[in-house]
Amino acid sequence: MPRPSRAPRVRPFFNVVSTAEARAHIAEIGALPSEWVPTRDAADRVLARPITAAIDMPHFDRADMDGFAVRAPDTFGASTGTPAYLKILGTVEMGRQAKTTLRKGTAMRVATGAMLPPGADAVVMVEHTDEVGDMVEVHRGVSPWQNVLRTGEDVARGTEVLGAGRRLRPRDVGALTGLGVNRVRVHRRPRVGLLSTGDEIVPPDRKPRPGQVRNINQYSLAAMIEATGAHVSDYGVVADATADLAAALRHSLAKDDAVFLSGGSSVGVKDLTTDVILSLPKAAIVFHGISVAPGKPTLLAVAGGVPIVGLPGHPVSALVIFDLFGAPLLRRLAGEPADAAFRPTRTERAVLAQNVASKPGREDYVRVRVTRAGDRTLVTPIPGKSGAIFHLISADGLVRIPANSEGLDEGTEVDVIMF
Repeated sequence: MPRPSRAPRVRPFFNVVSTAEARAHIAEIGALPSEWVPTRDAADRVLARPITAAIDMPHFDRADMDGFAVRAPDTFGASTGTPAYLKILGTVEMGRQAKTTLRKGTAMRVATGAMLPPGADAVVMVEHTDEVGDMVEVHRGVSPWQNVLRTGEDVARGTEVLGAGRRLRPRDVGALTGLGVNRVRVHRRPRVGLLSTGDEIVPPDRKPRPGQVRNINQYSLAAMIEATGAHVSDYGVVADATADLAAALRHSLAKDDAVFLSGGSSVGVKDLTTDVILSLPKAAIVFHGISVAPGKPTLLAVAGGVPIVGLPGHPVSALVIFDLFGAPLLRRLAGEPADAAFRPTRTERAVLAQNVASKPGREDYVRVRVTRAGDRTLVTPIPGKSGAIFHLISADGLVRIPANSEGLDEGTEVDVIMF
């Protein structure tokens, strides 16, 4: 199967990297191959080639308001007290070519989008007119090309309208069809294998015994992966056994463009992930640990050109790390440039409602609740440990505390990464 064009640089085993280094490694992951798809099916896909307009848009001068097509000089000086009087020659039908030529002192009815008749160079809004028999009273003059969308004014032929690496929005699809673009070259959607490790994890329909927990991460991560536009292959829970994990990884690596494992990324007796990965052909650990909280025991590896991401087992850590690093990795595979892949979907400027402490040397992401107080937006930290999923659910977003900071003071302006 096709693989990303480049693999990240290999780092020593158990080497903890900064968040900047982790992003740099992910940025090196190349995009998946491209394919042609119908434009109508291209929403949320990433362009592999730029799109250049083959025609002018619009390809004729058209009215931008309902009213009367006129020769602008015929309306100069017109006002409510001294209106201009123009003879009405008829109506320009929508979707029909306008053939009647306006002579001095004449006008034609037009609707928004209708073709401007020959000789006309402006449109008087219907609100500024009154019809009197076969004449129209113009109560406000217009300048040349006022209320007209001219040929090529929206897009001129030969202009690059959308660049490679752009994730197409529904409005982009509409604009492309308006240009007559019936198919586009886009990068293939990533296929992502998802599995969890842990003998303690049980399905949500089973009552957990003491020491067991229901599977939270698998369902949340599957939804988050799909939200990036990728396809998910959910392989369920794998037992904490070398043979089982190795078999599951080999199966996913043969089919998928990336593999995400929830749990088994920390350094512990039963965490076999790193040993199993290194036993695979052409496998290497890129990094094992990021100087970030929550989610320090995060792993990035590569096997046969396929990225493998080991996420922490605690739900809050796993979901925050996916937002910060996992989703950007999938967006890189889908063809987005690094700056776009790591850009938060939405941020909001706000003020801290209380002090927030942090340990220097790591980048902290604090869960916060957003409230409005008059014309100010306030954020309040939500305390909670990385295993407490409902603390994450009640949060509106995250606030980043830099690695060299001991915290942020009440009243500090911050950017909230909104969920």
